Amino acid sequence: QVQLVESGGGLVQPGGSLRLSCAASGLTFSNYVMGWFRQAPGKEREFVARVSSLGTTTYYADPVKGRFTISRNNAKNTMYLQMNSLKPEDTAIYYCAQGRYGYYSPVHVTDFESWGQGTQVTVSS
Repeated sequence: QVQLVESGGGLVQPGGSLRLSCAASGLTFSNYVMGWFRQAPGKEREFVARVSSLGTTTYYADPVKGRFTISRNNAKNTMYLQMNSLKPEDTAIYYCAQGRYGYYSPVHVTDFESWGQGTQVTVSS
């Protein structure tokens, strides 16, 4: 079965950076669009970014555009999220997700079929 494992979260000061990783197994990784979501306490899970199956196209939610960079290494079955200029409002649990097969522009939770367990990102001084 598909397994997605996030890592790289932690506590960082405002303005700092973190790099999240998502290691995938149990699927032909290069066949799927992959994405990052986040969920803050008391809020719904929200889309952050996605990357196309070959890594050539990316798309970002407005709140993170220009600060976050999504990428992937298909040889390593791994996806990344480089987060710069972090703000307290970026505090959330971050989840990686596998897009449904044949979905080329997924943005909704229901457009994704497998999820990691999440990694906590806290931005605070």
